Amino acid sequence: MDIVSKIPHHRKGLFLISLTAFLWSTSGLFIKILTVNAFVISFYRSLIAALTLLVITYAKNRRIKFEFDALTILASVFYSGILIFFVLANKMTTSANAIFLQFTAPIYLLFLEPLFLKTKFRPRDLITIIICIAGMALFFSEKLEAGGIYGNIIAVIAGICFALFSLFVKWKRNLGSDNTIISVILGNFLVAIISLPIVYSELAITTSQFFILLYMGIVQIGISYFIFNIGIKYVSATESMIIGMLEAVFNPIWVFFGVGEVPSIPAIAGGIIIFSAIILHNLYPLTKERKKSI
Repeated sequence: MDIVSKIPHHRKGLFLISLTAFLWSTSGLFIKILTVNAFVISFYRSLIAALTLLVITYAKNRRIKFEFDALTILASVFYSGILIFFVLANKMTTSANAIFLQFTAPIYLLFLEPLFLKTKFRPRDLITIIICIAGMALFFSEKLEAGGIYGNIIAVIAGICFALFSLFVKWKRNLGSDNTIISVILGNFLVAIISLPIVYSELAITTSQFFILLYMGIVQIGISYFIFNIGIKYVSATESMIIGMLEAVFNPIWVFFGVGEVPSIPAIAGGIIIFSAIILHNLYPLTKERKKSI
């Protein structure tokens, strides 16, 4: 515990958000393996995630304090929007379009965070985002399509929801609250409630599908967002979304090892660009710390 407490807060935040992106990225492989309706995945994954987070929160605090203030409700609504609109986007446009457009989230935060949280605009954030978006365009260059305009719009809305969820969680953190995980719990229950009427007659699943969904609910969504809620305490909302773009880099690695789908040369090049940009972005403050200590 002493070693962990000695780690600088910003560095701790970088590690926790990177770990979150790593866990998020496992969804691509399992969604490919599962043959059930996308909303069946949403229902089970979110229900299991909500129950998982209730157990973790109770085990950590010995109580669960539900809050219904404006920031918690807004964060819950936009969290549910991330999951629901992303599922819809995948049904109405290509998966590449959906992922690419969802990860426009840092662009919105670049302007929203200084406006609402009075943070300082940092040019290096803008440069990193531009490089990462260029890397993602290269990453998905062979799969991006102009068609599916409504699906593309919904994917952009998913990205806006992602940005606003991060903004409101960070806002509440800045006000001194350590109970921001409640917004994720409520958001997951909301996704399950919305999904249930759509897939009521399709809820029968096999044992293997159940265990995959169990993993996705407990680890890929439940534990990952628990870690995210701790990590965002130490980094800006914009920075959390920049690091979150690592999900797009890790995703095809899982798919390669799981089902043997080999990424193209442009995808590998794009992944290297994104990864390098994020690493350099995060190394910059560390080099400044080192210079000050000399």
